[in-house]
Amino acid sequence: MARDRAGHQVRPPAHRQPAAALGRLAARGPGQLAPRGDRTDAQSRALALANELAAELRDSDGAILALPFYNYGVSQHVKIWFDLAMAGGSQGEKLLDGKPVILVTTRGGAYGPGTPRDGWDHNTAYLRRVVADIWGADLTLIEREFTLVGVNPALDPFKETAAAMQEAAHTAAAEAGRALAAR
Repeated sequence: MARDRAGHQVRPPAHRQPAAALGRLAARGPGQLAPRGDRTDAQSRALALANELAAELRDSDGAILALPFYNYGVSQHVKIWFDLAMAGGSQGEKLLDGKPVILVTTRGGAYGPGTPRDGWDHNTAYLRRVVADIWGADLTLIEREFTLVGVNPALDPFKETAAAMQEAAHTAAAEAGRALAAR
């Protein structure tokens, strides 16, 4: 495991993890692992990674997650990370039970009520479901929309709205950080 300058363990970015690890876990059908003696080296490594990810969550004091919206949903890297962590835990285990988690998610456009893309955000509810409901975290969710204003000329008419959303997200993040530090 890599370490930062302060000596803390740092996991490589998700794209450097074995993306096929989850597929290597199941050899006998959904939800069933091959017996230890029948596992290939790849399956054994995938299970070890799954166990390591679950242990990191289980042993943490909390988490700060920045998980942007990709193509109307959660990114494949986050999905694989979630799936591996769940595979490494016990069935129904709340890996973050009662622990504080700040989840920041961003969207390039606007997907809220009254917008043309209302209902197209298949990211935020999924993240909330996994982090809070399945893993049991004490979740603080910070959302920011219109991050592509100033990048996509079609969104230029929304500069003031985007600036207000950015300020609100920064304020929410600062408040969440102070609350987390005070715990």
